Amino acid sequence: MASINVNGRDFEVAAEPDTPLLWVLRDTLAMTGTKYGCGIALCGACAVLIDGHATRSCQFPLESVGQSRITTIEAIEDDEVGRKVVDAWVGIQVPQCGYCQSGQVMAATSLLKQNPHPTDADIADAMTNLCRCGTYNRIANAIRQVAAG
Repeated sequence: MASINVNGRDFEVAAEPDTPLLWVLRDTLAMTGTKYGCGIALCGACAVLIDGHATRSCQFPLESVGQSRITTIEAIEDDEVGRKVVDAWVGIQVPQCGYCQSGQVMAATSLLKQNPHPTDADIADAMTNLCRCGTYNRIANAIRQVAAG
């Protein structure tokens, strides 16, 4: 059994130590907002916040969680910055298909928590998640809107 903190709640989970966090979230805890994309931590669909930093959960083993606090898309609006990001996402109508958007929101929230006023270069450097629909311009516009206050 492993003890983890997800969205402010403590859970005891029965999973092998090398089980990717993504599968613990989706299969054990039924938090399906975090998506499986590529499985090799390249696309970012599986991004969650671990201690406020965007982390690709498909390659993050359960044994590495330790005492860290995990935030998933299900609770991102409980975070002040996360709520602003979601409001901007909705207001600008960022998503098309929406599959990658939970990971995009997590990456944007992480960026804005670390750098409340990112430059365009900062946004480009931080937002490396893939979007098959090509909503990159709307994603950047939403981040700029949050940064502008």
